[in-house]
Amino acid sequence: MLVGKELLDKARSLSNRPEDEIARGCGYVGPSGRVLRKSFYRALVEAKGYKLPSSSGGSAASRGRQAEFRTRVHGNGNLLIGHAYTRRLGLEPGQEFRIEIHRESGAIWLLPLENEGGKKQ
Repeated sequence: MLVGKELLDKARSLSNRPEDEIARGCGYVGPSGRVLRKSFYRALVEAKGYKLPSSSGGSAASRGRQAEFRTRVHGNGNLLIGHAYTRRLGLEPGQEFRIEIHRESGAIWLLPLENEGGKKQ
């Protein structure tokens, strides 16, 4: 990934091309082949001489997606509980639960099923 004067020169030489091609030409491509636009734009701004806050400062904007503790019923009637929540609960793939619905409170309880040996999973 080019930085500084080299980045500005290369971006200038590719300025007649689409943005993604400019970013690719400057080396801003991830391992999966995806263009790293945010990194490219940050590097351009810094190459122009502007100081940006450190991306490792722990701000909410730099932490990526965070669990919201909210969900909604999808159009097909499914209710999704994502990986962030199952990981936080320590749940493992393959674990089975009985779903108990408490209509008065609106709560849904997941009760671990017992396996063949009589132990709870």
